[in-house]
Amino acid sequence: MKFLPSLLVAATLAAVGAPAMANLELAQKKACLACHSVDNKVVGPAYKDVAKKYKGQKGIEAKLVEKVMKGGKGAWGEVAMPANPQVNEAEAKQLVGWILSLK
Repeated sequence: MKFLPSLLVAATLAAVGAPAMANLELAQKKACLACHSVDNKVVGPAYKDVAKKYKGQKGIEAKLVEKVMKGGKGAWGEVAMPANPQVNEAEAKQLVGWILSLK
């Protein structure tokens, strides 16, 4: 019984970390990391910068989901973000939710 609290803490940490890792894996699988990274600007902005820019904005998730799927231009400079037809709406929602959760 002494180990029960430790097991509960470990299970909780694993559950909390799993969605973040799953979304990083989804970003890798969908080739998002060819132009973005979590911490640094590549071609497009770092995901942490995206989270910071849009923090607290109402309705931003839907706008970003659309941008992930259809592409866009102008929010981060002159380089356009291409459309991503390989990303469906559910995946785009997962990715946007994960990106906006970064600190």
